[in-house]
Amino acid sequence: MVDRPDWDLRLGYLIHDVSRLRRMMFDRALAPLGITRSQWWVLAFISRKDGLPQTQLANELDVGKVGVGALIDRLESSGFVLRQADPVDRRVKRVFVTKQARGFLEKLRKETDKFNAQLTQGIDRKALEAASDALLAMKHNLLAMSDGNALPSESEEDVGKKSKPRKSRKAA
Repeated sequence: MVDRPDWDLRLGYLIHDVSRLRRMMFDRALAPLGITRSQWWVLAFISRKDGLPQTQLANELDVGKVGVGALIDRLESSGFVLRQADPVDRRVKRVFVTKQARGFLEKLRKETDKFNAQLTQGIDRKALEAASDALLAMKHNLLAMSDGNALPSESEEDVGKKSKPRKSRKAA
């Protein structure tokens, strides 16, 4: 399959389509929980970096300050986050998840587990691991192309797993 001239184009379309369809179906699965994709995305990110300054959150999520501010407003009015002034610089607002949000995130994780089980149904574990390894290697290659500057969507768990970009193997 790698020898076909349109293979890389096909791979790009598949990655894009799987990502788009996964987001669409995941949104549908989470609709009964009453939260939007933007809201759960921000909430999940904050839960991993609790107390992050609001401006840094906007930068790391690659969202405008006004946009992330509006999302935080909605999450705050729902009781999921609270903002507190930084003890050193009162102009800086830090965002923290609440106990209510932690309970909600547990529900979210259970729904995510169910969703992922459906998504990967019938796919061999070794195939899933190989696909994951390949995508992680592609991600590292893309990060290397960015001159070592971490992209905003780089997840915390991937930061510790950075490796050198892998060279492609030719078929035997």
